[in-house]
Amino acid sequence: MNEFVKALSMIFGPEDLAKIQRVRVGIAGAGGLGSNCAQFLARSGFQNFKIVDFDRVEYSNLNRQFFFYHQVGEAKVEALKRNLLQINPDIKLDVLQVQIHPDNIGSLFEDCHAVVEALDRPEYKKLVVESYLPSGKLLVAASGLAGWGNTDQIKVHRVKEHFFLVGDLVSEVQPHCPPVAPGVVITAAKQADVVLRYFLGKCGVKNIDS
Repeated sequence: MNEFVKALSMIFGPEDLAKIQRVRVGIAGAGGLGSNCAQFLARSGFQNFKIVDFDRVEYSNLNRQFFFYHQVGEAKVEALKRNLLQINPDIKLDVLQVQIHPDNIGSLFEDCHAVVEALDRPEYKKLVVESYLPSGKLLVAASGLAGWGNTDQIKVHRVKEHFFLVGDLVSEVQPHCPPVAPGVVITAAKQADVVLRYFLGKCGVKNIDS
């Protein structure tokens, strides 16, 4: 047990930390939502991840994604892996630099307890949700996080027992309404909080509520 994990054990207690550590989290996308959600989960004690993204880090990503200037040009999944290991060197990470499509989506996260949808394009968001909604796994998606000045409207919506949707459900990314750090990071943090609550329970409450 490294020193960071020992510190987490003092925060959560050994039993609850062990619950968190047993969970395998799949993250579809390593951009603004996925990279930040992964870091918040790692800082919360989760240490078993499967992260899928085909893209590379660009300078335009640095305004909202958990990457750094010197990582531009690198595969996002590899750069994110190194960044997460800087938080907790004992994290177990499976990273796949592949594009999600109908032929592989059903198998990508079959060995995960939770799936976080963190993609940009609506058709791929829909693909992840439709593929894993019947599975009974925890599914956390996002919709509506663009722009600024309206972040109080970013909420957690419980759609079904195991399916949660985070966002304001309205703010689409457009030229006059770009994705920027506050809205993206708030949404990613709320996605991570849903995962934490689902497996650990709300503080002082055993069962997650709506």
